[in-house]
Amino acid sequence: MPKEKKMIPELRFPEFAKNAEWEVKTINDIAISESSSMALNKLELKENGYPVYGADSIVGYIEEFQQSEKYISIVKDGSGVGRLNLCQSHSSILGTLTSLKSKNKKKYNLEWIYYLLNTIDFSGYVKGAGIPHIYFSDYKNENVPVPNPEEQQKIASCLSTLDEVIEAHSQKLELLKDHKKGLLQNLFPQENEKVPKLRFKEFKGEWQETILEKISPAIFDGTHQTPKYTVEGIPFFSVENLISGNKNKFISKEDYLLATSKNKPEKGDVLITRIGNIGFSTVVDWDYEFSVYVTLAVVKQSDKFISQYLNGYFQSDFYQKEIRSKSLLNAVPMKINMEELRKTKVLLPPSKPEQQKIADCLSSLDELITTQAEKIEQLKQHKKGLMQCLFPKMND
Repeated sequence: MPKEKKMIPELRFPEFAKNAEWEVKTINDIAISESSSMALNKLELKENGYPVYGADSIVGYIEEFQQSEKYISIVKDGSGVGRLNLCQSHSSILGTLTSLKSKNKKKYNLEWIYYLLNTIDFSGYVKGAGIPHIYFSDYKNENVPVPNPEEQQKIASCLSTLDEVIEAHSQKLELLKDHKKGLLQNLFPQENEKVPKLRFKEFKGEWQETILEKISPAIFDGTHQTPKYTVEGIPFFSVENLISGNKNKFISKEDYLLATSKNKPEKGDVLITRIGNIGFSTVVDWDYEFSVYVTLAVVKQSDKFISQYLNGYFQSDFYQKEIRSKSLLNAVPMKINMEELRKTKVLLPPSKPEQQKIADCLSSLDELITTQAEKIEQLKQHKKGLMQCLFPKMND
């Protein structure tokens, strides 16, 4: 006969090492649910007041509140179904969410319940072909491991401290992004201006206005045919890949050679989105071969501009307004034709050294942003691993 598995976590705080096994209860034993009828389109939102929670954040403020104490919200209808959030006291939730509270505050710590629920995969309880939904009655009989209140508090305190660290780093990341936005507004001239508001003191003279096709030897889009994807091979990029940075689509060597037989993207070129979320760009700073879809355009490098400068300029207010003004106004998703993209206005400093200085400034800031984002991801992965060890596994 197989030995019965003990309900003990892999990682346990020393003071609880000799404690008894965790009990097995159901979610219904430790939590109670409450519903809401609040609809976003019926609310009169204020700039200040009591917060209202949506799927993953505060969507606005109202004059009254539904919940006087902290609670857990879980999305029960629509996008993000099953997503959890720990909501502050004196707040409300939309009708697409369910609130969960401790059934007995002395026995079941609310924050611990929140972290416990984050270890559960609710996807198996989701129903509905059109609008997905999940209700408390669907998952209330899910078995869960429960320690004594003191151990619950220790686990909740450990994980909430880690969440505070993640939040602090996230705020720092947002500050860096805001700083970059401010630089992009000031390092490039605004509309009807010939010099930027913020300029390195060693540079003088008015900037020159030209159009994109006059400074690049070739501007082309990717293949118009949806390729046959392979499990591995040559990376194939679309808008989604450019924005997320993920390499999750591949094509065969033969399809790659066919797609790039006339025009080939290479290191040093600038990629820019032209369908959907238009105007997002990046410099090709990798050496491996790749191909792009029609949603992306390739601006070939030349001796008339520094690629990192042009990439930064593409993100400026001036150019973002420019590319949108030349887009097809009624197209869904948003789109700019290649001919219109080639004719978008470009502003260049009178010297390449000034381009380089701006490029270096923005690149240094981008490196800080990337490093900060990676630090946050590492902390999230650490938390994920920690949670796997702090809660016993029910189904092993």
